[in-house]
Amino acid sequence: MPSRLNLMLTYGLLVFIWASTPLAIVWSVSDLHPMWALLLRFLIALPLAITVLLCLNVKFPMHKLAWLSYVAGSLSLIGSQIFTYAATAYLSSGLIALMFGLAPIMAGLIGRFGFQQKLATLQWLGMGTSVIGLTMICLSGNQKHVQPLGILLMLLSVFSYSLSIFWVKKINAIVQPMAQATGSIFVSTFFALLLLPWIWQFAPTEIPSAKSLLALTYTVIMASLIAMFCYFKLVQNLQATTLSLTTVMTPMLAILIGAYLNHEQLSAQVFVGASIILFGLLLYFYKDLRTHKRLST
Repeated sequence: MPSRLNLMLTYGLLVFIWASTPLAIVWSVSDLHPMWALLLRFLIALPLAITVLLCLNVKFPMHKLAWLSYVAGSLSLIGSQIFTYAATAYLSSGLIALMFGLAPIMAGLIGRFGFQQKLATLQWLGMGTSVIGLTMICLSGNQKHVQPLGILLMLLSVFSYSLSIFWVKKINAIVQPMAQATGSIFVSTFFALLLLPWIWQFAPTEIPSAKSLLALTYTVIMASLIAMFCYFKLVQNLQATTLSLTTVMTPMLAILIGAYLNHEQLSAQVFVGASIILFGLLLYFYKDLRTHKRLST
């Protein structure tokens, strides 16, 4: 089992990658059409994922149930990211990360109405609080980095991401995490290639800037590969509640990164709305946190 320091460093690295990835996405589309940036991300990530799979000698199942699981997993990649990349024209990187912070709440709603799972009163209160914060952000005015269309796109992105989790679990294929990730990237690349007839006219005619290329490389190596290793390592060694707290930590750090590195000026109302959303997330997790604390003492 990894040491406590090793796990702390891994946890910190994962939070940093997830917090900085939205800004990397925003920068990667500065000289590229968003859908081309998405397509290139998968085209580069696929051979790298296959190489890692071969180096680790991980078995890659090819039966029908496994492929169904790969398709379900792709909903959290191409299904979610296509809306995220489209939202870059309407939202700041910090708000994109904040919207992804709503994933546990979206998952709770899907579980409640799609799979008849029960939710505690405090979880409903946390959801309602976060909706109030989201409404404040929507009503903050038609700023450059805060537009309602972007929020709608991100809600679709978070919905796709959350639905994918339930779908993969329902299929319950016996597939190792690395194989699942590689298969989902393969399916996502296939669907991304289907976009070519609609985006061919926007194909890059010259080499993008160094910033755009570095950002694209970052999304592939850090967000698609290293973050995946960190995540699965922590899943095996940490309580689920501890890992889920990244949902609260990541948006706060992402807003600071966006403001410092990308000069994303957000109004006081947006910051208040973001704070209310984060408070709602803490309410949503409060019961789990108390249970975790009681079990650890």
